[in-house]
Amino acid sequence: MAAGAPNHVGTIPNPANGTTDQNKQTQVTDVPRNVVDYWQRAQWLRAAVLGANDGLVSVASLMMGVGAVNKDAKAMLLAGFAGLVAGACGMAIGEFVSVFTQYEVEVGQMKRDMIKSEQGERDLEMAMEKGKSIPNPMQAALASAFSFSIGGLVPLLSGSFVSVYKIRLLVIVVVVSLALVAFGSVGSLLGKTPMTRSCVRFMIGGWMAMAITFGLTKLLSAGGLEI
Repeated sequence: MAAGAPNHVGTIPNPANGTTDQNKQTQVTDVPRNVVDYWQRAQWLRAAVLGANDGLVSVASLMMGVGAVNKDAKAMLLAGFAGLVAGACGMAIGEFVSVFTQYEVEVGQMKRDMIKSEQGERDLEMAMEKGKSIPNPMQAALASAFSFSIGGLVPLLSGSFVSVYKIRLLVIVVVVSLALVAFGSVGSLLGKTPMTRSCVRFMIGGWMAMAITFGLTKLLSAGGLEI
């Protein structure tokens, strides 16, 4: 009995170990569900944030530039609307071409890697997983156009209902500044980046664009060109 005892002891299952292993498997299975893929999120976040910022700054700067030489509210409104439509179309087309080129490059590289590989099924599974992170050209284009339009509507609507020239310019600058802070905050929250730095970057860039456009247009008008 003593000689055969070790064999019996070795075959007895340990419930504690089984429970621990099962819990480990459950934990390993549940972890990926709670992990946020910030790289994949950055693909559409970049297009959306850049589109909103471009729409806001471009339309506001265009309206400020026209307002530097023409005090008519209608002229500023028409210039802003034309800039909004042209900018949204340009952003969508540019983003589609850029991301589709990236898509073709990544797909081509995946196919070359699979052809050269000798591991077969394992590399196919890896390629399928990688394919989930490939950017979508149409998604990026629509996000850029939509966000550009949203950003461009802010200065367009804020300056459309103010008849007094100087107050109109002041309202556009104030509203655009607040929108820049809002866009910077949203981008930092979604991308998990420092909020203060993001807001400062947005505001400084927007102020510089409006000031440069206003100043150069005013200087050009001083040279004898009028609208």
